[in-house]
This record gives sequence, structure tokens and C-alpha cells, in this order.
Amino acid sequence: MFKRLILLPLALFIFISAYAQKVTPCGYIIPPKSLSSKFASVYEAKEVVNNMLSSIQWQENFSLREVNGMQNAYATIINGTRWIVYDNNFLEDIDEYAKTKWASMSIVAHEMGHHYYNHVVSNRGSSIPLELEADAFSGYVMQKMGATLDQALAAMSAIGTPTATSTHPAKANRLSAITRGWNAAKENKDAGTANTGTQTNPGNTGNPTNPPNPPGPGSTQTNADNDPSWIALYMQSTKDETVQLSDDGKTYQPAVIKAGGAFVFKFEIYQYGWLKLPYYNGYRTYKLLHGKDYTILYNRRNKNWTVVEIPE
Repeated sequence: MFKRLILLPLALFIFISAYAQKVTPCGYIIPPKSLSSKFASVYEAKEVVNNMLSSIQWQENFSLREVNGMQNAYATIINGTRWIVYDNNFLEDIDEYAKTKWASMSIVAHEMGHHYYNHVVSNRGSSIPLELEADAFSGYVMQKMGATLDQALAAMSAIGTPTATSTHPAKANRLSAITRGWNAAKENKDAGTANTGTQTNPGNTGNPTNPPNPPGPGSTQTNADNDPSWIALYMQSTKDETVQLSDDGKTYQPAVIKAGGAFVFKFEIYQYGWLKLPYYNGYRTYKLLHGKDYTILYNRRNKNWTVVEIPE
């Protein structure tokens, strides 16, 4: 989860009445207090983060800030500087509750994912597609670090919320995303390759040498060809074009489609997605069905974009 403004109340919780449990703004159930200590200081956290960065060959583009008592961890930008803000005690509690040191590490990896994919730059707050992408990144990093799949899933299994909200996915979908990322890293390791896809990551100031691209929104993964839940967009243009995508028809995020290339994406929660293109003085919205391919065409006569389904 990432924050728009650091001024947002850090102690803001959502209550799940059925369980009478407090939930962080990042969609985590707050675990019971732990009597043990595993993340003893910011320096230890720094060492863990450095190991994660080394495992994916990515140069750090953020700093760490410890704020105990807020019972959360999140990615943000403060005065132009990228941060991961975390509560030591909260991370320790997660490890104790999940019974593994990998739990807190997976939470930190999730927040790293928000910085890696520049989710915090848009200043739009959290959304289900972005959270799933960060979850897949976490699974990818955990596998690279040597965690088993069960260890990579431990935190979300223990503190993920059973139902989705407008900004965060349900536990089942998050576990699925983490599993995809973990499997992608394992497949690459078995194949002796370093990348999980061909999508570039423009604007990432870390400039990783081998950027991980866990399956998620914006993936060009080839196994999507036989997966009916994916949607493919093809841009008929001589230059890269930016479109707006949404999984709920309410919150949109920009996506760059390469000239003459495909943009394959999958939204985990809904049965279809939405595409918004410039049209006259505003935008025209298109509803896209999973398992379909679409071509985006430009009409030179009326100077507007349109979408055409590619017949099977």
C-alpha cells in the first residue's frame, strides 16, 4: 500500500465487524503483540532491504524511516524523496503471528514493489491492480531470496483480509498474485534467465540491470495467449501512446502501449476492464471483456481514437 500524503492519519483503522479486528490502511489485519524481537533496528532492516535489492540487482531509490506505534508499513514520497515507512514492532508482531521471519520481509518487499513500479509517483493512492502488482513483486523477491512458496505466502495468509475493499484486494487474490510472482522467479531460475517479461520500466530511477516483471497489469507474458482471463490491446500507431485503464470503471491508471505492440493485462477481481481514450473535448470509455483482443485505431478524419474487437 502507498500513501498520497504523509499527513493522512497514521492511526486510521477500518473495523471488520464480523471479526472485531483492526485493519491497517494497507489492508492488513493487525496481529497480536509479540514478545519477541526480530527487526531490532533500522540498521537491521536496512541490511534486509539491501539483500532484497541485491537478489534482483536493483539499485535502491528510496530511504527507510522507522515510526513505531503506527502499526503499518507503506511506501510514500515526502518532499520529493522516496520512503518506505515502517513500524518495527508491527513487523515483529507479523513474524511472531505467522511463525516465520519471511513474513515481515514479504511486507517490506511489497512496499518496495510500489517504488519499483513507480506507483507512488501518480499520487492517486492505492488501487486493486497496483496492490496486486506489488504483491506479485513480493513473491518474486521472496523466491529470489530463498523463501519457499509457503514462506512467501505466510504474511498474507495470516493477516490478509478475507474481502476486498475499493483500494485493496481480498486475501485469496493477493495470495494468487504472490504465487504468480514466486513461480515466475522460479521458472526464470530453472531456465537460467533473469527476466520474467519484456516490458520496460521507464521512469524507474533505480535502473535495475535485470528488472523483474511479475505477471500483473501491463505484463507481456506469453502464457496469456491461452488464458481467457487476460485482455490484449494492440496500438496502431507510429509512436508510443498512453491510455487509461481501470478494473472498476472508477479509478483509472495510465498505461503506455508501445508503437505497433501489444499490451496484455489481467484484472483479478472483475470480469472485465475499462479503457478510456481521448475523444473530442473529453474521453470515451470502452468496456473490455476478458479473453478478447482489441485494436486501438486512429481516425484521421475526425481525429479521434476508437477500439475494435479482433475477431477470433
